[in-house]
Parts: sequence; structure tokens; C-alpha cells
Amino acid sequence: MTERDASPRLRDGGRVESSESRHDPAIAERRAVGTGIGSLPGEDIVEAVRTVVGELPDFVHLPELPDRGAPAGMVGRATAILTGLAADLQPAGWRLTDAPGVDQRRAVSLLRQDLDVLEEHTQSYSGRLKVQVTGPWTLAATMERPRGDRVLADHGARRDVAQSLAEGVRAHVAELRSRVAGAEPVVQLDEPALPAVLAGAVPTASGFSRHRSVDTPEAVEALRWITEAVCDAGAIPVAHVCASEVPVPLLVESGFAAVAYDHSLAAPGDAWAAALDEGVDLWPGVVPSTDPTSTPSSDAMAVAVRRFIDDIGHDAEELVGRIVVTPACGLANASSSWAREAMRLVREVARQLTP
Repeated sequence: MTERDASPRLRDGGRVESSESRHDPAIAERRAVGTGIGSLPGEDIVEAVRTVVGELPDFVHLPELPDRGAPAGMVGRATAILTGLAADLQPAGWRLTDAPGVDQRRAVSLLRQDLDVLEEHTQSYSGRLKVQVTGPWTLAATMERPRGDRVLADHGARRDVAQSLAEGVRAHVAELRSRVAGAEPVVQLDEPALPAVLAGAVPTASGFSRHRSVDTPEAVEALRWITEAVCDAGAIPVAHVCASEVPVPLLVESGFAAVAYDHSLAAPGDAWAAALDEGVDLWPGVVPSTDPTSTPSSDAMAVAVRRFIDDIGHDAEELVGRIVVTPACGLANASSSWAREAMRLVREVARQLTP
């Protein structure tokens, strides 16, 4: 099988083809694995990468350290990936501008430094390697236009952001592949604001009203630009929505190969069953993302995952190769000790899910 043959294939309409070729690594192993959502506490990227490589050796991800400031946060990192669009950090947040500001240049510099460290510590690594990117609808809901108010208020501006992000992600994956020869790239699109965008719940700049909801076809179109770019670059697109109302059918239609979600907020339903039937994998976030009062049992968390899958009419043992266990969300607000323990628990829950 050539490298091109091994990459995800798109159906007409942009959806990833539902076939076993998408799941080759997991099916071959017939076991669940664990990975991180993205963010970690602290400011030392060398220590963060060492920790991830050591604690999550089956599925490494590039950690994000928002404690280093806005250029290293979700939106800041996305500005480092945008192609052909400039941004700067204003008192009210990130704003599109005519020329890159010092904070966007700082974001670019930090991303390059992080990739340098990742490359250094993954020279002998072979397997799935994940990077995280803030999605177009969360960017539209948080970034401002040059003249103020959210990008979400301007159809043309939100289209520009989505297309710029798609091209930037394509280049980002290409760089990752050039740096880590054994990588099987995965791109996680973080969309925490997507449910609010769809529901018309994003406040305007004044705070006295809400932006109009975005229609499903437009939402799908923007997300599909990203998933197609990811697939064209030879990577796997995964959606991460840590909200109580995950728009599962929309994410399936948009071409994602998997959905990562906060297991404590998700309710079993037909949408999840249909997603599995379409070939979309599940990434249950079962490990607490902040320090709990007492350490949860890995056995209890594994039971919760099995029960969820049973409740939607599937057999967890048959799906084990399509399950990736994660923390409920990023670990940026956790203590360093809990972040490390959470990664250990993720790995342990995955082990217990494997027959």
C-alpha cells in the first residue's frame, strides 16, 4: 500500500469514506489506546513533551502550554497557522488586522519552538501523532473583525478565516510529516463554541444581544474545508467538542473520522449509534481534567465507557480498536501532578477496555 493509498479517502460530498482502511493501526492491534486532548500546565515545553512521550507512548500529541501567555493559547496558536490573514492581540482579544502584530509573530515563534522540541524527542517514534487546532467556528466566535465585533457577524470574514485555516492546516501537517518520519498525523479540531454558534447563543460585543445562528449547510461547508485539507495532507481529522450538546450528525456530515467528547456531559442516543455505523470513531473523555477530590477508579471509568456503547446498541469489545480514551478536556488548569496522573489513568482505562 502506498502512502497515498493509506491516507483517508473522501466520498462525494467530502465525508471520509467509511472503510476499515481508516482504522488500520487500531484494527491491527485490536486494542484501545489513550492520548491527551492538548493543553498541559506549566511553561516548560521540553518537560511537557518528555512527559507526553513517556506517559502516552502509543499515541503522542504536541502539548500546548497556555500558561506562557495569549500567543500560546487556543486562539493564539491558531493565528500562527492562519495563511494570508494577519492578527494582533487587543485589550478585547484577538483581532484581524492588515499586518501581523507582535503577538502573532510570537505565536509563530512559539509554535516553531514547540515543533523543534517535538522533533527532537520523536526521532525513533512511529505511530499516531496528534496536533490540535482551534476550529473555524470557535475562531469566528472569539476573534474580532478589523472594525470591531466578532468575525461571526460577517459572512465574508468568517469564510476568509475558515479558508485561511484550511490552507494553514494543510501546511502544518506537511511540516509535521517532514519533521517526524514515522508519524501517522492526526489533526484535532477544537470547537468548544460550535454548539453556541449553531444555537445563536454567542453574545455581540455590546453583550446586549446575540449573533444570529449559523445554518447547518454553512457550518458544514466551513468544517469540510478543514477536513478535506487534513485528508489531502495525509492526516486524520478529529473533532473535539467538550459541551453537553455535541452536534454529532453535523460532525459526521463534515467529514470527521472521530469525535472527542466529555463523557460526563454526553447522553446516549441514536446520533452516536449512527456515527459509529458511518465509521466515525469515539474518543470518550472520561478522566477528570482538573484535580478531583479523590482519584477515580480506572475500572469504573472503563465500565462507564462500556455502558455508553452498550446503551447505543453496540458491543464495546467489537469496537475496541476504534476507541481512544482521553481526559474530559485539556489539562491546563490541573496541577502538574494530576496532569501526569491523568495521562496514566487514560492509558490504564484503555488497557481495561481491551479484552
